[in-house]
Amino acid sequence: MLQMNRTVKFLKTGFLTASLALITSNAFCGGTITGSIDTDLTKYKENAVVYLKDVKGVVVPQQASIDMRKMNFTPKVTAIPVGSTILFTSYDKLDHSVFSISAAKKFRIDPFNNGISKSITFENPGVVQLLCSCHPDIVAWVIVGKNQYAALTDHDGKFSIPNVPAGTYEIGIWSKKLTLKEKTTVTVTEGETAPVVIKTAN
Repeated sequence: MLQMNRTVKFLKTGFLTASLALITSNAFCGGTITGSIDTDLTKYKENAVVYLKDVKGVVVPQQASIDMRKMNFTPKVTAIPVGSTILFTSYDKLDHSVFSISAAKKFRIDPFNNGISKSITFENPGVVQLLCSCHPDIVAWVIVGKNQYAALTDHDGKFSIPNVPAGTYEIGIWSKKLTLKEKTTVTVTEGETAPVVIKTAN
């Protein structure tokens, strides 16, 4: 009995040690890129997509949501990795019909209204413009990346991309108005934060 108790205690200790090691390794998995967009066009600082090119590793699809509220798409810009699915839900009493004729994803959702949801999977990378055949002035964009390392900028043009594998990467940007002024790279170190300022041309 004493030997059995010792064995159980040993196994528990080993399990806790392994768990702690796993948690610790996950906590410091990769690094974080933080930065901002440098532009005089203040209104275009928000809703730009900053992404990393040619990151090796497994792509992790995501689940995202776009709502139809008060005759608008919310959010206006969504960044997802390839293979991800977006759930479209209407909260308006009027019908909406979401469609796209973009090369990266062509689809059409039949008219639907309040409380109805429809899902679409995006299998190819690229820029997908969303339109509503019932209301031509409604528009939004889905930026489908080749990997999950992307972020949407906030009102001040700031962004953060966490859990990036250590390495040096070229940065890309999508914006309705802005383009990169010059080639921009960032070096990520395990467990560290890498700051970067993205200079853009109008």
